[in-house]
Amino acid sequence: MPHRPSRANVGRRQAANHLFTILAILSTVLVIAPLFAILVYLLFQGVRSLNVAFFTHLPRPVGEPGGGMANSIVGSGIILALASLLGIPVGIGAGIYLHEYGGGKTLANAIRFTADVLNGVPSIVMGIAAYSLIVVPQRHFSAFAAGVALAIMMVPTVTRTTEEMLATVPNAVREAALGLGIPKWRTVMTVSLKTASPGIITGCMLAFARIAGETAPLLFTAFGNQFWPTSLNEPIAALPLQIFVYAVSPYDEWHRLAWAGALVLIVMIMVSVTLVRVVTGRGMLKGGH
Repeated sequence: MPHRPSRANVGRRQAANHLFTILAILSTVLVIAPLFAILVYLLFQGVRSLNVAFFTHLPRPVGEPGGGMANSIVGSGIILALASLLGIPVGIGAGIYLHEYGGGKTLANAIRFTADVLNGVPSIVMGIAAYSLIVVPQRHFSAFAAGVALAIMMVPTVTRTTEEMLATVPNAVREAALGLGIPKWRTVMTVSLKTASPGIITGCMLAFARIAGETAPLLFTAFGNQFWPTSLNEPIAALPLQIFVYAVSPYDEWHRLAWAGALVLIVMIMVSVTLVRVVTGRGMLKGGH
């Protein structure tokens, strides 16, 4: 005869189930509550400081009311685009090598170890490295130096994410392609990479979100500029840098603009990540129709 649990055992199991469900909900609330509080406070402080001039005007001198961060918004877009163009291909290429070609080779182990170490290096160290390698030899700050510093920060995350996502692709898929006579490099590019693309794209967006709000590397590379950017080989304004300058100043008008800039920066990151997630979910980046 089948064993039937007693009512006491059933009661204990249900009580344990309810207890751990409540604990899981409380843990979720504890994680989300600080983030929600920050967003609400940021909205409260930032929305009332936003206006058309903020998105269209250059910063005003001290003592003059108004002005905006239009040059900083454009500068952030340029720096982030440059960092993505430099860092993402290198990171994806390194991840492909680690999983598809590296195996247990010494070089692969060294790359993997270096990526793990770089993931934990403070961002200010990246800024100092870019300062020493690019700014000092050129004898001036530049948008290019800022893009390189942020690209270096992107590479480890993209590399490790690409490797892990390629590991989720079944070997049977690769073997089927190779069995049809497709060269390995083409199998990697059109089969393995395409299958793992949603996870790789998510990793790229995580790396993008990480660097979007960095200020320390920009202090040593971009330096800041009160005018419109005209070249990658000159100092350039950026939202995180401008927010920092305004936040530490003693002027209330600049504090107001700093709150507005922080809100715009957060919204820019959230919109970018959300758009990529939506496009990926619809299959537009997976070869879907």
